[in-house]
Amino acid sequence: MGIPYGRQSINQDDIDAVVGVLKGDWLTTGPAVEKFEFDLQQFTGGVPVVSVSSGTAALHSAYIAAGIGPGDEIITPPLTFIATQATAALCGAKVVFSDIQSDTGNIDPLQIEEKITSRTKAIVAVDYAGHPADLDEIRKICDKHNLIFIEDASHALGSKYKNNYVGSIADITTFSFFPTKNITTGEGGAIACRDPQILQKARRFARQGLIRDKKEFKVGNEGPWHQEVHQFGLNYRLPDILAALGSSQLNRLIEFKSKRNYIFSLYENELTKLNHVILPKKLNYVDPFWHLYPIRVPAENRQKIFEKLRANGIQVQVNYMPSHMQPVFKGSYANDDFPNSYEFYKQEISLPIYPDLSLNQIQFICSLIKEN
Repeated sequence: MGIPYGRQSINQDDIDAVVGVLKGDWLTTGPAVEKFEFDLQQFTGGVPVVSVSSGTAALHSAYIAAGIGPGDEIITPPLTFIATQATAALCGAKVVFSDIQSDTGNIDPLQIEEKITSRTKAIVAVDYAGHPADLDEIRKICDKHNLIFIEDASHALGSKYKNNYVGSIADITTFSFFPTKNITTGEGGAIACRDPQILQKARRFARQGLIRDKKEFKVGNEGPWHQEVHQFGLNYRLPDILAALGSSQLNRLIEFKSKRNYIFSLYENELTKLNHVILPKKLNYVDPFWHLYPIRVPAENRQKIFEKLRANGIQVQVNYMPSHMQPVFKGSYANDDFPNSYEFYKQEISLPIYPDLSLNQIQFICSLIKEN
């Protein structure tokens, strides 16, 4: 496989945690899930969470819990994985794009307000590469227009914004635990929310809408087996097997962050003097957990550099083709509508970054970039 752009870090404690569940009574959602949700709160500023089966499931559950549906509009940046928009569209909402900042890759607060209409229900920020968006500015816009603030923090578990953990600022924050993410549960995700009613809606939707509380029954108590569904939900449950891995991984989240920051600094030291390379921007009031290391090179040379790295076993990636370019939007937008997103995409290459990446591997990657 060579050097992947991202990779999980699994140790014996992780293996033992999963084996312990396999030897127990619960495989699906049970006590390990409850523990994982509690453990996660130390990295959301104490905000309660609901765990689900993927980052996409987290977004879908968040939109449902926020009451987003047909006739509503959400404002999102184009530069993100398509799940940010797909899950809202599948709720019946209209996706409205707003361009990014050219340095961080995050949605530009200065361009958001002109996108707001009477149908706007939520602003959805994305913490690109693990660098938090301008959350205070977006918070003010949402409060001014009475909008829901949703933060897609799939890249940003463990990141801080003005000394506050991501997860503690937006109304609803979603996370992903895919193998390349900051921690992994194999597949998994979570929703963080202070509002207990919204969090309960997310939990119920992700648990097939099942209600077991007798005080809420409408049919009546048919017997000790009885449960009801008042609103449809889906099976987005996280199994105990994966939750146990997640709790074990959380024990090393600070270590993972430190290692990624060290790799970030090594890249910066090696590449900072190259005129043809733009390095990731870090604003002084954020403390990112770097999920990606996105460099930018001249657009006309991007494919050549990309293919050279791939030919040498370095599995670089491009994150992402802006969502407005996807055929599913049927050519509704021109690239000139979102020039920063388009230019960023045409230049971007994600270099490998993960805890077990070695100094020799980093130097080898940088040597190839320096040759161009």
